[in-house]
Amino acid sequence: METGANVNKQLIDSMFKAGAHFAFRRSKRHPQAAPFIYGSKNNVEIFDLEKTSENLLSALNFVEKIAEEGKQLLFIGGKQESQEAVKNAAISLGMPYVAGRWIGGTFTNFVEIKKRIEKMERLMVEKEKGELAKYTKKERLLIDRDIDKLQKFFYGIRNMKDKPAAIFVIDQKREKGAVEEARRLKIPIIGLSGSDSNYKDVDYAIPGNDSSMSSINFFVNEIAEAYRRGAEKRMKKDKEEVKTV
Repeated sequence: METGANVNKQLIDSMFKAGAHFAFRRSKRHPQAAPFIYGSKNNVEIFDLEKTSENLLSALNFVEKIAEEGKQLLFIGGKQESQEAVKNAAISLGMPYVAGRWIGGTFTNFVEIKKRIEKMERLMVEKEKGELAKYTKKERLLIDRDIDKLQKFFYGIRNMKDKPAAIFVIDQKREKGAVEEARRLKIPIIGLSGSDSNYKDVDYAIPGNDSSMSSINFFVNEIAEAYRRGAEKRMKKDKEEVKTV
């Protein structure tokens, strides 16, 4: 059986291979990131991956617990480098996601957002059933455009019936709107955050490279696997309870 030290070393090696150690130039560094910087190379600062691994493991334990309780985790990654990873991970878990621009009020005005989602689903069903044939060609074109626009912004969160148990954001500085709304509603925040971020703004900060695709993919996969482990524990527990009935 592997010891905690071995597991941690493997995690650090994996992060290094993914390029997770690259931070920004010192001039961009937020004061909160200083304790997580190991040094610099070619004017680019380097994260202390040992400290990053400690924060990551804490975040993974939290995610596993959420899944074990059957709660939702919202994946958020609007930047180009993160969109595909966020979308694929969330879909594989049946979780909601935002892989594009954050729509203000998604949390704080969720009643209105739900109306938009309901409209999108209604139009999609009508189109699928051929019920839009009663409209003129021009009207159908406008409706199709409306569907496309609604899907772009709301398709990923169509199964989010209430506020999630937590959110996982890629680049907390870029996703400032989502972070602010989550903080206002006391929704726990897990953030893959570069050295330009204020780690006090999130509950579980993962100091690491939030700009490269390889690093983002690594951390998204780690979070997804943690959720999957928790979900499997829940399924196993449910089966055992059924047997005892």
